[in-house]
Amino acid sequence: MKSDTSGHPGTLGPTTAGIPSKLKIPRGKALAKRAVVATAAASTEFSFSLKPRDVARHLDRFVIGQSEAKKVLSVALCDHFQHVRLTLAGKDAPYYQKQNVLLLGPTGVGKTHLIRSAADLIGVPFVKADATKFSETGYVGGDVDDLVRDLVRRAGGDVRRAEYGIIYLDEVDKLASHSEGGRDVSGRGVQTNLLKLMEDGAVPLLSPNDVTGQMQAAMSAARGNSPAGPDAVSTRNILFIASGAFSGIEAVVKHRLEGSEVFSGKLPQDLLNKASTADLIRYGLEPEFIGRLPVRVACHGLDTEDLFNVLKKSESSLIHQYERSFAAYGIKLRFRDDGLRRLAELSRDEQTGARGLMTVLERTFREIKFRAPSSGIRSLTVTQAVVDHPLGEWKRLGQK
Repeated sequence: MKSDTSGHPGTLGPTTAGIPSKLKIPRGKALAKRAVVATAAASTEFSFSLKPRDVARHLDRFVIGQSEAKKVLSVALCDHFQHVRLTLAGKDAPYYQKQNVLLLGPTGVGKTHLIRSAADLIGVPFVKADATKFSETGYVGGDVDDLVRDLVRRAGGDVRRAEYGIIYLDEVDKLASHSEGGRDVSGRGVQTNLLKLMEDGAVPLLSPNDVTGQMQAAMSAARGNSPAGPDAVSTRNILFIASGAFSGIEAVVKHRLEGSEVFSGKLPQDLLNKASTADLIRYGLEPEFIGRLPVRVACHGLDTEDLFNVLKKSESSLIHQYERSFAAYGIKLRFRDDGLRRLAELSRDEQTGARGLMTVLERTFREIKFRAPSSGIRSLTVTQAVVDHPLGEWKRLGQK
């Protein structure tokens, strides 16, 4: 695959839904999509027959680029869920080591979208949470066990199905006890509390702090109609994926490399990819915690070419959302490449990755979206001039 100037072809666009039928993918691609999804269709009994290339091809539809992250993630997911399939079929592996994943990379590069898209394909319950909302026991904040309970809720109350779901924990770098802007000892305590979940723990379905739930359970038991299902959730086969921007870790990696006996005087271009276990520990994560995230990969930051590809090539591109919004008023919206490239340039300056696209699009179309529904216009082509001077171009079209 030919790379763009940054060395990686692109990345994801924000998720959109409800794309009009005329904007849907061609029939041939749709059939291929159904064939892949059908392989992992949810059923009462868990089945999994995907191969790493199947997962990567699915991710390619939404995440343009980040090829190394997709490759590593696809292999880890397939290995894990093949293990789950064999275990549920009675072929247990008592010494199996889970391939929990750590994704490193700046904000807005597609870490969350990668995991969510993969979970949708495989057909397993998925929960995402920010590490910053949790606290050590005894502090004000959430309980890490709530992650597992949320997974049960996402599984519609099916405990057995929740026991092979995916928990995605973002902003784990904020748990570091010595990083710039990091947390105090409570961050270290949260890491410790997560250890039992990431290995082979058992989480009660009812939280000790859930007084209402405890009372309802007691009343049901008193009436003799308590549920026959399990009262705890095993985390043995739940896959944990953590991520964070790890701002400043490049300096830690640089210091280690420059102090190495084999240092050649030239540092690698992408220091984030060179982050080692020792670097992550020096950054402030506990050895036991980082040791339970053995699969690690870095996601690239986004340049103008990447953001252009996000808009032009991703199936979940934001431009489909805008096309749909205008189509609701009978207006056909078209985007020319020069307009898309200018939007990408402005989004790059936002320094928030793909999230900057929404900011720039909203600012560009603010006046036009207000005026267009009441006008008689039936089509609008977005060019560089429209992006740079939206109201001026609107008036040039003879509109008020």
